[in-house]
Parts: sequence; structure tokens; C-alpha cells
Amino acid sequence: MSDKLLAVPGSSSTSERPELSAVIELLKPITWFAPMWAFGCGIVSTIHVAGDRWYVLAIGILLAGPLVCGCSQAVNDWFDRHVDAINEPGRPIPSGRIPGRWGLYIAIGWTALSVAVASLLGLWGFLAAVFGLALAWIYSAPPLRLKANGWLGNAAVGLCYEGLPWFTAAAILSGGLPDWRVIVLAALYSIGAHGIMTLNDFKAVEGDRQLGIRSLPVQLGQDWACRLACLVMIVPQAIVVYLLFDWNRPYHALAIEVLIAAQLLLMLRLLKSPRERAAWYNATGTTLYVLGMLVSAIAVAPLLS
Repeated sequence: MSDKLLAVPGSSSTSERPELSAVIELLKPITWFAPMWAFGCGIVSTIHVAGDRWYVLAIGILLAGPLVCGCSQAVNDWFDRHVDAINEPGRPIPSGRIPGRWGLYIAIGWTALSVAVASLLGLWGFLAAVFGLALAWIYSAPPLRLKANGWLGNAAVGLCYEGLPWFTAAAILSGGLPDWRVIVLAALYSIGAHGIMTLNDFKAVEGDRQLGIRSLPVQLGQDWACRLACLVMIVPQAIVVYLLFDWNRPYHALAIEVLIAAQLLLMLRLLKSPRERAAWYNATGTTLYVLGMLVSAIAVAPLLS
């Protein structure tokens, strides 16, 4: 599609520089919370081997949120500029506040900065960051553009937002492959995040449909996509509860059961009006979901000491 969609009088020259406020908006600080929280869960789950390497963990949190996640937002907005011109024309690139090709330059520069910082975290931290950055690019950029299919795109985002940061923190502290129980928990919460990402797609249904992006609300219809999202979020948490009972952590398992029950109550309201309430659920039910992540991280930590 032509870049004419992006033209804004007096703002389209590539020689103009974007204002700092527009760059910050492009990097979407509100999205940094999820990977930073997951990285924190990785720290908690492997806290017994932290030693005096807290400075490394501080760098890791910076990398997980402002750098790698911020980079993924810039990459996504650049390659989504045409669909955003339909769904959210006020965003920095389609509005012209990030003029010309500056969105692409910022994405490339932030990638390079992220790789440089990742080199301070040892082999495991570096490899995890490079993997996450690669997923960020293939998620948004052609020819692969994983986000064009909701099944693949949501899986990639769920992995990068939840499982990969958790695994990375645990691997840095462990100095190698983390304990299998940590890997299982990180994987389960990554799977559940697929449902969260499906709900996130509801805000862009019209633009996705017009431009051939096969998000799950487009493929399945909004009602079935919402039901699937709820199922995908609940089942991995139920498996976590089972595992915690099996690992003799009953109080933590009961705490997650309470959080699941609260999510189910919220889901009943969500299912009555999926499109209108998807954002509301992501601000309420998702909070309960990530609290369960922390509870499970606290539960597993003594088992590894």
C-alpha cells in the first residue's frame, strides 16, 4: 500500500526529526511491564543462586522492557503503519509525528542498542535477547510476518512477553539451563498469554480484515475467538495448580485457584460483549493472571535450593 496514507502536511520530510515525546510514545512504555514482570518472576524462582549479581539483573530488566520490548513496538508500528492508518490514525507514524522513515531508523537503532546491552549479560542473556529480537522482526516484517496469522503471531508474542524473560533471568542466575520446573512454569504461562494476545487483537478487527491480517477474531469470529482466548488462558493455569499440589506446595496452589475463580467471573462478563470488553478484561483479568505467575515463582523457589 502506498505511503501516501502516511502523508501529513509539513510533517513528511525525512530530514525532520521526531520529537522525543513521539519517540517515547512509539516505544509504548505501558507494554514494558509484562516482560519486566516475567523477568522478575524468573529472578524470584531462582533467587537462591542470585549471589551478588544484582547489577546483572538490573541490566536484564532494562533489556527486557525498555530495550527489547520497546524495539518490538517500534518494529511493529513501522510495518503496521498502513493498518494503523485505518484503526488508530493518531499513532505517531500514521499521524506524521514520526515523519518519513524515522520509524524504521528507530527500530533498527533500538535493535542494535539492545544487542549491545545484551552482550553484558553473558552467553545465555545474549542468546535469549537475540532470539527475542529476531522474533520481534519476523513477527511484524515480511516475508514471514507471523502476525498475519493469529495462531503463529500470538504464540510468538506470548513467548516473548512471558516465557522468554522468565527463562532468561533464571538462566542468567543459574549460569546454564534452569531447573525443569522453572522451564515448565514459564512455558505454561507463555501458552496462556496466547489468549491475552487474542483479546488484544479485538481493537484492530476492521483494519485487519481490510488488509488481510488473519487475526483470530477475523478467522473465527469475535464470539468464538473470545471463547478460545478464555480457554487458552485458564487451562495452563489449571495445570500449574495441579503441578503445585504435586510438588507439595498446596497453599500456593490454592492461591492460584482463587485467582482463577476471579478470572472466570470476569470472563462471564467478557463473553457477553467480547469486542467492547476485551480491553477491559486485559486491564483486570490479566492482572490476576500475572499475579498467579508471581505466586508460582515464589512456590517453586524453595524446591530449587
